[in-house]
Amino acid sequence: MTCKLRLMTFIYWGLGIVVLFFMASGCSREYYKAEADKEVYNIIDGKWQDDFGSKVNYRVSDVPASANDVQIENAVPSSGVISLAEAVAMATAHNRTYQTQKESLYLSALSLTDERHKYARQWFGTIDGSYISESGEEETSVSGGSEENALVGFDQLHLLGDGVLISTGLAIDWIRFLSGDPRTSLRSVLSATVTAPILGLGAGKVAREQLTQAERNVLYDIRSFNRYRKTFVVNIVNDYYNVLQLRDAVTNSGNNYKRTVESKERLEMEAEAGRKSRIDVDEAEQNVLAAESRVVADKERYEQSLDAFKISLSLPTDANVILDQNELNALEEMGISEIEFTLDEALETALLQRLDLHNSADSIDDALRNVHLAADGLGPQLNFTGGANVSSREESDFSNFQFNRGTYSLGFDADLPLDRKTQRNNYRRALIQLEQQQRQYEEEVDRIKLAVRGAYRRLKETADRYKIERNSLKLAEERVEMNKVLLDAGRVETRILLLSQDALLAAQNNVTGALIDHLDAKLSFYRDVGILQVRPDGMWE
Repeated sequence: MTCKLRLMTFIYWGLGIVVLFFMASGCSREYYKAEADKEVYNIIDGKWQDDFGSKVNYRVSDVPASANDVQIENAVPSSGVISLAEAVAMATAHNRTYQTQKESLYLSALSLTDERHKYARQWFGTIDGSYISESGEEETSVSGGSEENALVGFDQLHLLGDGVLISTGLAIDWIRFLSGDPRTSLRSVLSATVTAPILGLGAGKVAREQLTQAERNVLYDIRSFNRYRKTFVVNIVNDYYNVLQLRDAVTNSGNNYKRTVESKERLEMEAEAGRKSRIDVDEAEQNVLAAESRVVADKERYEQSLDAFKISLSLPTDANVILDQNELNALEEMGISEIEFTLDEALETALLQRLDLHNSADSIDDALRNVHLAADGLGPQLNFTGGANVSSREESDFSNFQFNRGTYSLGFDADLPLDRKTQRNNYRRALIQLEQQQRQYEEEVDRIKLAVRGAYRRLKETADRYKIERNSLKLAEERVEMNKVLLDAGRVETRILLLSQDALLAAQNNVTGALIDHLDAKLSFYRDVGILQVRPDGMWE
């Protein structure tokens, strides 16, 4: 009879545990994901500063987009023509590398939630049960990780600014209440410990540095992401126009092919009339074949470049799309713009605005804090410690603590600096790392200056080259028309006309290339100076 009662008690106890587990597991996977997303973006939004740029297009793909984010389907437009703005929006919304950058930012903030959680209230519940039959006798037993058979409660760490570390906890023993023990119901235990560094390093100082560094790492990653966005937009715009340039080269080579065919046909008629030799016709025929070969090669380069650009937009390479030729026409109408900065102004602005330089400067502060921490570990270590452990009465009122019967302790732990080789090495290592970080910052300043100076010179060079190429194109057009007239008059050889036609083709391509190079130089200059901003639609301003 006793065995049956014990068995039934265990069954009831087990059913109660099952019910509690179902209650505790009521939160779905979607709930946990939503909670993680909410906490991560609260962190990012709180650390995002206005001078970083628009707070848009930074959420990972499986998180609802904000109102101002680019929201565009990864689909081919019905017209099959993609404008520059559509291309940038599609790349911002779907480019795989851009998505990876957003995920890296998310994971950085997610790691910070782990660090912060160490100092949040952490609930726990531990239960263990078994049914044992030995030598014909059955016995029910429950056990936990300590004297209590089952515990539920919380622990919490408190980290104060001066390195004081306080740990508090509350645990409730409720297994006898669950098993139906008539003598006792619930019993709780309140505990607290405090560790305060008097001399030296202390665990609290180390913990605070870990939390501080995790906070700063998220800020660094936000800056890096915004720096990446600027580079990303410049690259997409440049790639877009490079495809249009290759398409324009196909058009130019096609027109050149038509001109060579017309010249050959005219020479054939003149040869039949006896005014030109067969050698002139053969030379023109050879030029026609060369022009046709150029058309084929230019078309292949254009199609290859377009397919590669489709991948940047996360479109399949067999998608039937083309880029809007009107974008190139509009760029030609706009022409070039004059530089609004002097070189000194550009350098000064870059040193103030570049987000990557801010990261490098702040990393010196990180290294300096590590030096101070390592120095604290060299001398004697003295920590004050205190503890308290108070239980409630064993009757049903589990909140009635017996403070007069609690266990209290005061003490200290000291570590004399008799052996400090590890601490010595850590300190020396920290000093060297500080020197390295300072040199890295100085090199970063020099690299930024070099980039800005190069971008400034390139901007001027492309502007001047575009003007030169425009004049060259005008001259090439005049030469072709003049040589046609002179050839008809018999005053020049056929070879001169053919050469002038080749020069016209090169001039046409050079003008387009110089214009696109100037746009790329302008955007790169604004990016390197740090004043280029990315709009919510992905374009620049």
